[in-house]
Amino acid sequence: MEPVTLSTTRLLLRTPVPQDIDAVHEAAQDPDIQRWTTIPSPYLREHAEDFVGRMVPDGWADASMFTFGVFLPAGDLVGMLGLTMRAPGVAEVGFWTAKEHRGCGYITEATLAAARWAFTERSIDRVEWRAEVGNEGSRAVARRAGFALEGTLRAACDNKGVLRDCWVGSLLPSDLGLPSSVPYPDTARP
Repeated sequence: MEPVTLSTTRLLLRTPVPQDIDAVHEAAQDPDIQRWTTIPSPYLREHAEDFVGRMVPDGWADASMFTFGVFLPAGDLVGMLGLTMRAPGVAEVGFWTAKEHRGCGYITEATLAAARWAFTERSIDRVEWRAEVGNEGSRAVARRAGFALEGTLRAACDNKGVLRDCWVGSLLPSDLGLPSSVPYPDTARP
């Protein structure tokens, strides 16, 4: 599949390109990004090169992971967001935000744009969010984006070879006023 570009009122979501390697490498030096995500730690320039040059294009090519760099119109890297296919009709969202752009609502906005695209263009019927217990920033994004927080899964996240408990939530097309590709009677809600 060919990569797509999405835009919101404040953001451009596009695949990172070789010119973005330095910005990705610099942002990923943040200890919080290394602590709460599964990126390598320490994060070397070679990791950014492999990510941009191989992992991102391979994910788009085989439709296993749709990665978007999140950019301001002026070109500043805000963060990274990916939708990883977990099962037919199910994608898991993952993201990080560059330290200087936290608290602006950018990743919430990007998450909603990517979810709308997944629901309408990829026939996804469930976007899952998972974060290691304690990652309050990630949980705040999920809440603001409208994810239903569904609970805690024990030993369900592998972060650098250590199993961790994680929170899980979901966003469905109906949460955004969109139709599902298959019927969902929503019997869990009154």
